[in-house]
Amino acid sequence: MADAAFLALTVITIGSAIAALELRSLIYGSIALMGTLGGIAGFFFLLDAPFVALFQLAVYVGSIAVLILFTVMLVKRELIFKKIEDKRRKFAGIGLMLVMMVALGAVFLDSGIKTITTDEPATNFRDIGTDFVTYYWPALILMGLLLTGSVTGALVLAKREDVENDQRAN
Repeated sequence: MADAAFLALTVITIGSAIAALELRSLIYGSIALMGTLGGIAGFFFLLDAPFVALFQLAVYVGSIAVLILFTVMLVKRELIFKKIEDKRRKFAGIGLMLVMMVALGAVFLDSGIKTITTDEPATNFRDIGTDFVTYYWPALILMGLLLTGSVTGALVLAKREDVENDQRAN
């Protein structure tokens, strides 16, 4: 059962990541980014780390991706991007990605991470989550208020006013 869930999450995460990169519509690309971040949260659930998974959903899907979506929806596309169609840039990007993946893989394999041992006991992530919510709740509330203020500020700044003869158009 866990293997099927892992396979399904892998397909969803990689598929939505490719969609986020390749879709022409910025709105659909932002929604695909939400799917990618949600898939990563699913991996944390499979790793039996529900606190990290819910934090991923709350911070990245619930805040960052929604902020990107609002920004994309409210700002004119012409102000963000100029349309550049060049096939060479796409292939150069794919080549750079492959070089980076090979380089990071070589660093990872050469790091000796499989030979690391420790005498420390295993970490209980539930205790970390309990301590985080118990002792750091003011910081969590402040972060929520800060994100709410950021979204509100982005909405106010991105608000478009159609002006005709110095009057607002209805």
